Amino acid sequence: MRQLSEQPEILVMGTYPPRECGIATFTQDLTTAIDGKFNHKIKTNILAMNRNGINIYNYPKEVSFQLDDSNLQEYIDLAKKINRNNNIKLINIQHEFGIFGGEYGSYLIAFLEIIKKPVVITFHSVLPQPDNNMKRVVQTLANKSECIVVMAEKGREILKEVYGIKTRIAVVPHGIPTVPFVESSIEKIKKGFKDKIVLSSFGMISSGKGYEQVINALPKVVKKFPNLLYLIIGETHPVVRKEEGESYRNFIEQKVKKLKLGKNVKFYNKYVTLEEIVQYLQATDIFICSNNNPNQITSGTLAYAMGAGRAVISTPFLHAQELVTPDRGLLVKFKNSKSFEKAILKMLFNPKLKRDMEENAYANTRQMTWNNVALAYHDVFKKHLNLSKNHNTKIPPINLNHLNKLTDDFGIIQFANKTEPNPHSGYTLDDTARAMIVCSLHYDLFKDEADLDLLQKYINFNQYVQQKNGQLYNVVEETKKVRLDQWSDDAHGRALWSLGFLINIKSIPENLRKKAAGIFNKACKVKNINSPRAVAFSILGLYFYHQANPTIKNVKKIKGLANYLVGLYHDCSSDDWQWFEESLTYSNSKLSEALFYAYLATKEKKYLEIAQSSLDFLRSITFEGNIFAPIGQNGWYLKDGQKAHFDQQPVDTASMVQTLLMANQVTKKKEYYHDAMKVFYWFLGKNHLKQVIYDETTGGCYDGLGEFSINLNQGAESTISYQLARLSLDQHRIQTKINKKWKIIKKS
Repeated sequence: MRQLSEQPEILVMGTYPPRECGIATFTQDLTTAIDGKFNHKIKTNILAMNRNGINIYNYPKEVSFQLDDSNLQEYIDLAKKINRNNNIKLINIQHEFGIFGGEYGSYLIAFLEIIKKPVVITFHSVLPQPDNNMKRVVQTLANKSECIVVMAEKGREILKEVYGIKTRIAVVPHGIPTVPFVESSIEKIKKGFKDKIVLSSFGMISSGKGYEQVINALPKVVKKFPNLLYLIIGETHPVVRKEEGESYRNFIEQKVKKLKLGKNVKFYNKYVTLEEIVQYLQATDIFICSNNNPNQITSGTLAYAMGAGRAVISTPFLHAQELVTPDRGLLVKFKNSKSFEKAILKMLFNPKLKRDMEENAYANTRQMTWNNVALAYHDVFKKHLNLSKNHNTKIPPINLNHLNKLTDDFGIIQFANKTEPNPHSGYTLDDTARAMIVCSLHYDLFKDEADLDLLQKYINFNQYVQQKNGQLYNVVEETKKVRLDQWSDDAHGRALWSLGFLINIKSIPENLRKKAAGIFNKACKVKNINSPRAVAFSILGLYFYHQANPTIKNVKKIKGLANYLVGLYHDCSSDDWQWFEESLTYSNSKLSEALFYAYLATKEKKYLEIAQSSLDFLRSITFEGNIFAPIGQNGWYLKDGQKAHFDQQPVDTASMVQTLLMANQVTKKKEYYHDAMKVFYWFLGKNHLKQVIYDETTGGCYDGLGEFSINLNQGAESTISYQLARLSLDQHRIQTKINKKWKIIKKS
């Protein structure tokens, strides 16, 4: 058992691996997710429930306490011990009636009678027709809890209406792993199921699973689809095996033989790991959930299948009624083989219907990923914990895998279908410029040689789209044809920013910087730069170029462009609209940021004053309480109009992070740094949907935040924008340390 630290702890009480139990897996997944996001502020400990004092498990180090479920005195003694532990601030009980001793787990009441810590109970079962004893036990548990968590809205309804529960009830969905949406054909080849139509069910086997109804439905299906393969994955539940042996497994295996389905039904009699579950689900065409219990309020197997983007056929138990809407799957009758047969054939004869269901299942389960579930549990816990105000999630490590995946030999592909690059979308200078800054900064910070290969490609792309007059064109088709009818001064200006940034990083090999400088100087000759953002990007590029090649001429150019922004500001601004334009659209903060850089280059205070006043105005509009809400693309924000709240974009969030960090660096005002961190946490779930926008598993970023859902595509602009924001935090941290060191040296 591990040593307890002084860090605030949440004690999670339930079964835990290596005990083979669905609650054990859930407890491990939940605590891993919470620790992964919050272990810099709080951490979890485990109180593991043992069965009958007989089963002894070789628990991992995170298990600090064990309890024999059949020993009432142990409940009392352990509660007293926990009360004496000042580190434990809250107890979360993962509740299932069968894992606690006494009638309906009533021994748990004795534990709660003694415990003096706040308690949150997660009910994995909520039965709608309890007898009086069960009702009394549940009511007592609720009365001794600060909050109850259920995984379906129906659970809250039953607890309130049937049990009369007055304790606060939160609905937090069952967690699911974050897995990419992939075609089943890819994983089927790996599993040796090529050319098979794969149906699957997984979970611990018991007679309530209803597999016999599915098997009975298959003969007529197989006649039409002889290449069908139904996988039944999982071992018999240990408790069932102890009490009933393998009678149910033998029963369904005999049924397979009787119906001559030996080539179409396969059993995998083993306890499957999470990795194996994901592999089997990704190889699945249709997932079958045939549970016979109409009152089942939680199904992890169903949640996992839909979370992997599989179309499902399920009996209409309580949890399935909420999850399996008509656009995500089909509900069938209990214990009705004919109903299963019709549903399977309907899906197999309608590939488009199945495909639509897969995409809808995947899209509508993103709030159920463990990252998002950890955030939801933290929101529940923090109401009963005395934590510091700074309880943000841990910042993930830098991961450029998706950026690399989007980059081919020519450039960076513009769009993605989910996580897969879409080469038909072509390439843009906008994305290439952002990617150049990311790779330049990443190389400067970490000296990763792989960055240089990417930079070579991106510089070549700039050279490819540059015309004789210096103009850098934005759009290149999949065929590598430059769209000369679509010149964008914004893209041109953004390219100047990226080229200047690269040129200023002395650690980058000279040959790359020299090549970039040639493109930069030629591009600077272009005169028709009028859009405010193009001007702002150009100022940034000139500033960095000037740092590497300081000349009076560079300063004059910066002043000329900055004066243009100042003129726009004076023409448009008023007491209640301190801005450069009659509207707020995209990457707004870059206009303010450009004037901060102009101030650094010239030391003219008018630039600093307008930079601050415009940025403060933008902050007043884009912060709603402690939540950053960038201007939505669904309508923007016109002067004297209403702010659009939705279709929020990562590019706007990243811009604001960079601008606020710059403002902090120039003015030394801590409020700018604190706001930069608040903005960054938009990516990590601090937004109006409370959903994580950055995908830690891929290193990609979702393409936008809507009113009710996120855009699941991980395109170049969004992915690079997140990486820009993330790397800017590291750069700012390092620069702050350097500045502090110089202050100490100067004082000494």
